[in-house]
Amino acid sequence: MGFLDGKVAIVTGGGRGLGRAHCLALAAAGATVVVNDLGSGVHGQQTGESPAEAVLAEINELGGRARVNVASVTDWAAMEELVADTVAEYGRLDIVVNNAGILRDRMIHSMTEDDVDSVLGVHLKGTFALTRHACAHWRGASKRGKPVAGRIINTTSGSGLFGQVGQSNYGAAKAGLAGLTMITAMEMARYGVTANAISPIAATRMTEGILDRAGNGSFDPYDPANASGLVVYLASDNASWLTGQVLRIDGNRIVRCLPWSIGDAYTSRSGGAVTAEELVEAMPKLYRTAPLGRPY
Repeated sequence: MGFLDGKVAIVTGGGRGLGRAHCLALAAAGATVVVNDLGSGVHGQQTGESPAEAVLAEINELGGRARVNVASVTDWAAMEELVADTVAEYGRLDIVVNNAGILRDRMIHSMTEDDVDSVLGVHLKGTFALTRHACAHWRGASKRGKPVAGRIINTTSGSGLFGQVGQSNYGAAKAGLAGLTMITAMEMARYGVTANAISPIAATRMTEGILDRAGNGSFDPYDPANASGLVVYLASDNASWLTGQVLRIDGNRIVRCLPWSIGDAYTSRSGGAVTAEELVEAMPKLYRTAPLGRPY
């Protein structure tokens, strides 16, 4: 028996890199996989390629079950249709892996409107669209008295969690995904749905030229497949207790990321509103630093 026998999954951006690795791992664990991939380039341009078909062939060769979907995740109606078609064909939907993404890196003063709209569209709106329609399906099923064990697995990044120069659009989208994950988890818990996010450190088209894959021994710390074990776990019934979390994959380490937390505080001396004048002295104390960066 596989970890995910009888389950049905949709994976966006499933034709290459992380998405391909997730599709293969989910299929190997027993899930039927809908491989969604538009076949676009790393910057969102049309390439005429069909990577999803290649992944379909790999899954078929492994003896798994899959089909291809080439709709854009930015198309709200197409994502609604993707959910409906999946349920109509297989009778269920259990797992959504939101992985599709593109890059348009520039410094913020050089960023164009299209750079912003395209990146936020694929990462943030694309994840939101499929998540929204999957959640509507699961809520409806729960309201009809059917058992629901929905699993949403989003893909954030270090750029969104910690920041990265040249990626204001991408980082903003990925930070938004962390927030979307937590809120989806809160709203859908009553319907038997979990939502978690992964932050993989992996060598893909989007990190080409950044990561050095030269390692010692047989283990490649940047292999995209390193993240797929966690995806399979989060997609399974074993993870029904875990939701609203962000987990970073660093080689062979799974790291729990903590959300924003409240740090030190300053209270005005007067008991009223804090004034700009008193903050001249108070803020360096709050950050335990003196002006010009000298230790306080």
